[in-house]
Amino acid sequence: MINTAPMTIRRYLSYPILATFLASPLLHCGAAQDLAGKNLPGPVGDIAAAGKCPDLNASALAALDFANEFKISAEGAAKLKAGVLASVELKDYSAKIDADLKGACGAIAGDLGAGTDFKSGEDACRAAVKVIGEVKAKLGANLRIALAVKPPVCRVDMNVMADCAAKCDAKVTPGSAKVTCEGGQLSGKCDANCEGSCEASGGANCNGDCSGSCDATMKGTCSGTCNGKCDGKDMKGACAGTCEGKCEGGTVQGSCTGKCGGSCKMKAAAKCEGTCTGKCSAEFKEPKCAGEVKPPEMSAECKGHCDAQVNAKAECSPATVGVSVVGGADAALQAKLKGTLEKNLPIVFKVAIGMADSAPKVAASGKVAIDGVQGSVQEIASSAGDKAAMVGGRITGCFAGTFKGALDAAASVKANVSVSVDVKASASASGSASGAAGKK
Repeated sequence: MINTAPMTIRRYLSYPILATFLASPLLHCGAAQDLAGKNLPGPVGDIAAAGKCPDLNASALAALDFANEFKISAEGAAKLKAGVLASVELKDYSAKIDADLKGACGAIAGDLGAGTDFKSGEDACRAAVKVIGEVKAKLGANLRIALAVKPPVCRVDMNVMADCAAKCDAKVTPGSAKVTCEGGQLSGKCDANCEGSCEASGGANCNGDCSGSCDATMKGTCSGTCNGKCDGKDMKGACAGTCEGKCEGGTVQGSCTGKCGGSCKMKAAAKCEGTCTGKCSAEFKEPKCAGEVKPPEMSAECKGHCDAQVNAKAECSPATVGVSVVGGADAALQAKLKGTLEKNLPIVFKVAIGMADSAPKVAASGKVAIDGVQGSVQEIASSAGDKAAMVGGRITGCFAGTFKGALDAAASVKANVSVSVDVKASASASGSASGAAGKK
């Protein structure tokens, strides 16, 4: 028989036992009841009376007052909240990556005859690597594959990191959080002179080299019909050299006297009517970083939470992939391989190239945050005084599954990045012996 005195409760009721009580069908929001419907006395009834678990979605958790909800100190509540949010957001981040790879790799596997029923992105990509190797073996040793790739660029919003840091950690002053961009270029709105490149999807005047559409005369390469001169000779048609005139039905790479719809590499510092990448003579507005966003100094739990939140909202420019496949022994199978790679590799490359550095770092910081808060449950609960055992049991019962799921998600992120690189290597290699590319 268990003595219900507080000190005895802490001595004999361990958190796992309390977690089991919390999972019991006899408990519900309010008092615990036995099979006869009578309220149970003592600590079991106290735990049930403490209330049901919070909704496990990021928006609801962000708005929840953890100190009042769990009757713990403000410091403990801040640590618990940041750790729980890091867990939920890491799971969401991992699920997005997995869904992308499951769709793209699953399509490659399905198109090449390996089925489409896969439990995860990792399974789908492993199947894609295997079937690509098998197809290349069938096509023979003379097969040659070449990829023309414009890699994706993923940018994260530095203001989101600053805002998250200020809301999460009391030591960070709102409006003055120092956030830096390392290992990549800054971009954003520049109200002064831009030195670098300027992107204007709606079209803007380009004082430099335009990559995209040009609504006026141009000089450079034209992927469509050149209406003017080609290498100095009058013509209207496809031009393999330098086109001077109008480029109709295609994209240009060169000077443009009108509006450039795409990216403009500035010849000199000038006004950019769009997104400037590189340097701005004034402070960037809405700055985004194509490298790693370094937050101000804050707790490990807050860093894990903010890393996951910020990177989940990253904007990635799509990769473009041109595939040349020649020399195969079966023309139809060769065409099928080319078609599915061109269609699906851009999504794979978003992970294998665009997220190759950032995603494992997000997973690592998330794991540190989760390990930290898991190891601090007893300390956090102790601020509840004589109800520490009850509060510790409730925290464990509500969030143990979330923490475990997040640690699994961190492992999944790393595995998915690794297997996406395997697909990239397998798709890039020529010859019948290349099916094992990337499996070192």
